[in-house]
Amino acid sequence: MAGVAAGYKPVCYDMVDDKLKLNAKNKFSMYMENRKLRKTPERFAILDMAMSFSEHFNANTLFQRMEEDSYHVSRATIYNTLDLLTDCGILRKHQFESSQSQYECVTDAPNHHHLICTCCGKIKEIKDAELLKYLNSKKYSSFTASYYVLYIYGMCSACARKMKRESNINKKK
Repeated sequence: MAGVAAGYKPVCYDMVDDKLKLNAKNKFSMYMENRKLRKTPERFAILDMAMSFSEHFNANTLFQRMEEDSYHVSRATIYNTLDLLTDCGILRKHQFESSQSQYECVTDAPNHHHLICTCCGKIKEIKDAELLKYLNSKKYSSFTASYYVLYIYGMCSACARKMKRESNINKKK
């Protein structure tokens, strides 16, 4: 097995339920079978690592974490596998502002929204029950929605406080 360190052990799954992991592995396996793609240990190791993240992550973060676990795989393999995992519905790809693509695991969790600070880039996930109820009740003729993504851009409270402090200091000068 090229590129695999001896004694590699998969990461701990503190945040991900065993049933979700098994379902994701089965879904990925079926996806690759249907497309006649090779089921390599590297692809499944990348799936394992991707599912270990409880927050958004990017390809570089995933690569670094795999290296820290002594599992050596090329960046090209990571990017290609992330595309496959996104295409088969295990991951969701986001493009927040101008930063590099971010990913998150798609689980049984309900839809959520993203608050993105345009100053510091911090991303916060929120669930607005009233908005969710409205969006889930929305019907479109000749179209069945499977999911939606909502990005709300603005300024986080930490950046707003910092800006206010700086403004007060400049007024005193």
